[in-house]
Amino acid sequence: MPHGAPDRWAKGWRLRFMAAGMLAYPVVTAVGMTQAAGYLVVAAFSCCYVVSALAVGRDARRVYWSMVVAMTVLVVAAWPFAHANAFFLVAVVASLAAANLRRYAVAIVAVAAVASVVVPWVLDAEPGWIQAITIVFTALTVFGYGEIAAANIALVEARAEVARLASEGERARISRDLHDLLGHSLTAITVKSDLARRLDGEAARREIAEVEQLSRQALADVRAAVSGYRDVTLAGELARGLELLRAAGIEADVPTALGSLSAPRQELFGWAVREGLTNVVRHARATRCTVTVSASEVEIVDDGIGGPTEFGSGLAGLRERAAAVGGTVSAGPVSPRGWRLRVTA
Repeated sequence: MPHGAPDRWAKGWRLRFMAAGMLAYPVVTAVGMTQAAGYLVVAAFSCCYVVSALAVGRDARRVYWSMVVAMTVLVVAAWPFAHANAFFLVAVVASLAAANLRRYAVAIVAVAAVASVVVPWVLDAEPGWIQAITIVFTALTVFGYGEIAAANIALVEARAEVARLASEGERARISRDLHDLLGHSLTAITVKSDLARRLDGEAARREIAEVEQLSRQALADVRAAVSGYRDVTLAGELARGLELLRAAGIEADVPTALGSLSAPRQELFGWAVREGLTNVVRHARATRCTVTVSASEVEIVDDGIGGPTEFGSGLAGLRERAAAVGGTVSAGPVSPRGWRLRVTA
C-alpha cells in the first residue's frame, strides 16, 4: 500500500463519501410518496443523519445518540406515508447503532431485518424482503468499513511510532559514533600537538603535518557519522593506535599479522581497538600496552592506573555494537596493576 494510503482510507474523502452514500436510503424511501408531510419526515430524517455524521467526526457521542433516537422516531412517523419502504430508513439506523454497539451488532441487525418482514405482514402490507436484505448488507458494509478504518488508524499510529523510534535510534547512533570517532581523533591531535611543542625543527614540522592530517580525518569522520557510512577496520585501527601510543610515549605490543575475520568482527574489533587505545592514552598513565587478537576475541591490556568508569559512554556504545553482532564486552582492573578491555564475538 502506498505511503499515506492508510490515513486516506481512515479519515479522507473516502470516509465522507461512504457517509454521504447513506443518504440514498431516504431518497429511495421518498419514492412513491404523494403527501408533503411524508417528504418533510424524510427531510428531517436526512438532517438528523447529517448531524449524527458530524457528531462522529467531533466525538460528540451525546449528540450522536440523540440523533439516532430521533431517526428511530422518524422511521415510525414515515410508516403511514412510505409503508414497507420506511424500512430503508431502518437500514441507516441499524447500521449506525451496530457500528457503535459492536457487542450487540448481530442482535440489532437481526431484529431490524426480521421487523422489516414481520411488521408489514402484521399490518396487512407487503413484507419487506428487499428491505431486510438491504438492512443486512448495509450493516455488514458499514461494520466492515469501520473495521478497516480502525485498523488503518492503528497502522498510521504504529507507523508514526516506528518513525519516532527510528529517529531516536539515529540520534543515538550519531551520538555514539561521534563519541567514538572524535574521542580518538581529538586525543591523537592533543598528544601530537603536545609532542610537537616539545620538539624542534624537522621533527616538530612532521608532527604538525600529522596533526593537520588527523584534523582532516576527524572532519571526514564527522561527515561519515552523520551520513551513516563508517569505514572502520581492525587493521586500520591497529595502525592508527600504534602511532597514537608512540606519540604518547607508551611502549606498544600490537600484532602486525591478522588472521581471517568476518566483516562484522573486523568492524567490531576495530571499534574496540579505537576505544581501548584512546582510553589508555587519555586515562591510564600507562608505560606499556598490549593488544592481542584471535579469531573470536580482541584484548587490550595496559599497566596504568586504571581505565574509565565501567559504565562510561564509550564502553556503553561498544556494548551496543557488540550486542548487535551477538558479542560481549568486559572491562576491569588487572592484578597487580593496569586495566583490561576484552571484546568477544
